[in-house]
Amino acid sequence: MNKLNVILRGFFKYRNLLMELVIRDIKTRYRRSVLGLLWTLLNPLLTMIVMTIVFSALFRTQIEHFPVYLLSGSILFTLNIEATNTALTSIIGNGSLIKKVYIPKYLFPLSRVVSSLVNFCFAFLALLIVMAVTGAPFQLSMLLAIVPVFYLVLFTTGLSLALSALTVFFRDIAHLYSVFALLWTYLTPIFYPITIIPERYMVLFEWNPMFHYVNYFRKLILEGTVPGLTENLLCLSIGIMALAIGLVTFYRTQDRFILHI
Repeated sequence: MNKLNVILRGFFKYRNLLMELVIRDIKTRYRRSVLGLLWTLLNPLLTMIVMTIVFSALFRTQIEHFPVYLLSGSILFTLNIEATNTALTSIIGNGSLIKKVYIPKYLFPLSRVVSSLVNFCFAFLALLIVMAVTGAPFQLSMLLAIVPVFYLVLFTTGLSLALSALTVFFRDIAHLYSVFALLWTYLTPIFYPITIIPERYMVLFEWNPMFHYVNYFRKLILEGTVPGLTENLLCLSIGIMALAIGLVTFYRTQDRFILHI
């Protein structure tokens, strides 16, 4: 509990620095780009258009409001993958700064999560545009969309902390993770209906955290239903467990970062 209090006090003390790091990450990402931050809106729209054209012949008849189904899963999955993928090298990439001044090291992977969350907000706006254009109904349950996003941010933060710490010592993780992310994409029903999966393989999806987060999000957006207590406890438990593992991994290794960056 004392360790948690220290973390919370440090977070409050350095909150302005965190915001500066987030702004820096966003500016760096869109440096020399003509459209700049507008790409956070255009990217999901263009991706949705391409994937709808490619997969509509296969799944459109099976999935009502296919573009919304596709985009709702895609933007949530992208939030996680984008944050973790950029957090991987956040400690290594800021090695020179870490060596010069004292900064709580967890701020670097955390800033990548927050900047990805900012991108998600623009992508969610793109989702609303697609819903309006395609005539998909706006459900009252959409007001609760922040709930699965909060659960996912807990999970993503924990994973980002663990990956950023481990990559300092094992640089190959940065290369292996891209392969894992591709596999993770296909194991998450983003562009296909879960009904096509044979029953014997469903265990693979049930052990996939992103399956539960995407399913929760889609129930709010497409079905207009609010998941029950069991689903909420499951998603929250996964997020808290990942965050706890990430914090333990990070704080047990951070004193040795200086020797490897």
